[in-house]
Amino acid sequence: MTGLRRRLPPVTALMVFEAAARLRSFTQAAEELGVTQAAVSRQIHLLEEALGFPLFKRLHRRIELTEKGRALSTASTGAFNILADSVAEITRRNTSEQLVISTTVSFSQLWLLPRVSSFSRAHPNIKLRIISQDKRVNAQSGEADLSIRYGHGTWPDGKAEFLFNDEVFPVCSPDYASAMGSISDPGDLLRYNLVSSDSDEPGWVGWSEWFSAFSIDVPTANFGMHTSFYMDSIHAALMGEGIALGWSRLVQRLLQEKRLVRITPYAMPTHDGYFIVVPRRRSERSDVSLFVNWIKDQARESAS
Repeated sequence: MTGLRRRLPPVTALMVFEAAARLRSFTQAAEELGVTQAAVSRQIHLLEEALGFPLFKRLHRRIELTEKGRALSTASTGAFNILADSVAEITRRNTSEQLVISTTVSFSQLWLLPRVSSFSRAHPNIKLRIISQDKRVNAQSGEADLSIRYGHGTWPDGKAEFLFNDEVFPVCSPDYASAMGSISDPGDLLRYNLVSSDSDEPGWVGWSEWFSAFSIDVPTANFGMHTSFYMDSIHAALMGEGIALGWSRLVQRLLQEKRLVRITPYAMPTHDGYFIVVPRRRSERSDVSLFVNWIKDQARESAS
């Protein structure tokens, strides 16, 4: 049999192509790979020369895969994922059993970490590693065995199992609430400091979206403290800086402990929900199944 080196195009160029095809962007592929956009373009050009046909249509401000490009994209992504999973599994056999879970900082700190000790007690042989970051981890990248996400639940990189929906309402510290007047209408909140936060998540509810649900236009001047992360806005509310938006599932314990209080019955239900996402080649692992069953039980308990 002819050696693989002669049968395959340059592997470096193939890896660059896989990223560009998956992300549909030379710029994003460059960011993921830690190289320049010019380097990505050069590798794609080398690959197209080696194969003898174009892989992309270069359109105005975007790229589009050709028919042969789509076929190679499917094959290369699948092959690299199989290789990455095999390496991860071989490496894993030589180390203590570890289950890697990816989620956002707010979900990790406010929902997962206060509960996860019950899983560790039930399964002491499974060592957990929790990656907390607001940038979404691709489930097929091999960085995590499981991801907990907020969104629509139809992601191409894994199978999503529903955990729960949520609702959003204003919360603040008890001291701040005691100094406020009565709130008879959502618009009354505009008299106070509103703590806001950024999010790139589609479907995330901020103050503008919340007030819009009650047909109220909000000038940005009404916002008090502005934070980069949702977790920071909750900490600001805990410290008496003003009123933040409490996601019911996330602030549930803080309300039970009376560290935060809900100041109005008005609430906005979310359109999206929380899901646990399992990469397709991880679903057969026993530790993955145990964690999925555990978190679904916890989700049902928190709902009741």
